[in-house]
Amino acid sequence: MPHTVKAGKVVLGGGRMFLIGGPCVLESPALAFAVCENLAAVCAELDIAYVFKASYDKANRTSVKSFRGPGVEEGLELLAKVREKFGVPVLTDVHSPAEAERAAKAVDVLQVPALLCRQTDLLLACGETGLPVNVKKGQFQAPWDMRQVVEKIRSTDNNGILLCERGTSFGYNNLVVDMRGIAVMKTFGYPVVFDGSHSVQLPGGGASGASSGGERAFAPALVRAALGAGADGLFLETHPHPEEALCDGPNMLPLGEMKSLLAGAKRVFEAARAGNG
Repeated sequence: MPHTVKAGKVVLGGGRMFLIGGPCVLESPALAFAVCENLAAVCAELDIAYVFKASYDKANRTSVKSFRGPGVEEGLELLAKVREKFGVPVLTDVHSPAEAERAAKAVDVLQVPALLCRQTDLLLACGETGLPVNVKKGQFQAPWDMRQVVEKIRSTDNNGILLCERGTSFGYNNLVVDMRGIAVMKTFGYPVVFDGSHSVQLPGGGASGASSGGERAFAPALVRAALGAGADGLFLETHPHPEEALCDGPNMLPLGEMKSLLAGAKRVFEAARAGNG
């Protein structure tokens, strides 16, 4: 029987679609509150389990001049306020073992970024907090190799594991999604999440750019395909005005379009499970 994962008071997996969603990075309290309020209401209406996400520090930005966020202290304080104000579980990514221990006091789920998914000390530190851990599959990583990631976290007696598909490197500055990876990772017995935002990212900056691009127009099709392939939940980054976002604007979805996208996605989710029943 597949594991379910408890994030705060919310159960992820077990046949109910879930969303991990929010802005790429914390830009301001007003933005965090507006996005969380909107998504929480939409998910409640559609009966989708919801986890708010945002980063306090984007440590792997393309350029040294890129906006990274408010930092650990201010960022974790704001994430704790979001959780208190809206009563939803909160996720953020961490980049070192020391960050994992500190962030665990303010959030409900820790996330390991794709580029760090093989870092044993980081995975163990996240597992040892006792919180659920969402691990992004590295762009360089085969889906079957994520079994070792699972074993590292399980060695800490932590079964709160989520595995996230976010595309695979396809030549320079491009990604492709192999939907077979979702089926492979589901065999490990834990919920699989599909990242519809970073899967359409154009990483790096190209020969002359200083920031990653993106093709958000393809996100809805990939979201539907992933749920049809068996994904248990979605990871989506959104912003009221993506063109004005301080980070990853080209692959973030407009907040005003999220309700329609999620309603259609849920129909696919339900149809896929009815077909497998």
